[in-house]
Amino acid sequence: MNKTLASGCAAVLAALAMQAAQAADTFSAPPTLQLAAARSQIAAKNWPAALAELERVKDTRSADWNNLMGYTVRKGPNPDYAAAGRYYDAALRIDPMHRGALEYSGELFLILGDLPRAEERQARLTKICTVPCEELEDLQAAIARYKAAGNKYVPQP
Repeated sequence: MNKTLASGCAAVLAALAMQAAQAADTFSAPPTLQLAAARSQIAAKNWPAALAELERVKDTRSADWNNLMGYTVRKGPNPDYAAAGRYYDAALRIDPMHRGALEYSGELFLILGDLPRAEERQARLTKICTVPCEELEDLQAAIARYKAAGNKYVPQP
């Protein structure tokens, strides 16, 4: 290796090491790790604990956080559909292709009796998903149940 190339590599490595050291000073858990406890409570359908954990994290700039907040307030013992809609909208402003927010907001539209908007979410998922796509499959199934029930929302069995 010539001296110029070696010197350039050394400079790049030094810069990366400096960035890593600075990042270590400001490290915070990745969003996935921050939300792991809330996801666990959601999986257990422990809505109050999930809500408390999400409030503790309070990462309003995260599409995942907003999506989980929307899901939690929609599924909890006292559903707040207006708040759920605001959280899903926030998630989609942050990440317009957030598959979870597209699916869950589509389900919310079915709950509210707005089939055209649910189908719009389905169309967006169709454009961005690759096969298999659980979010698309779940929303398609919810729309099919809705139509089969005479345009009434039917929760997933």
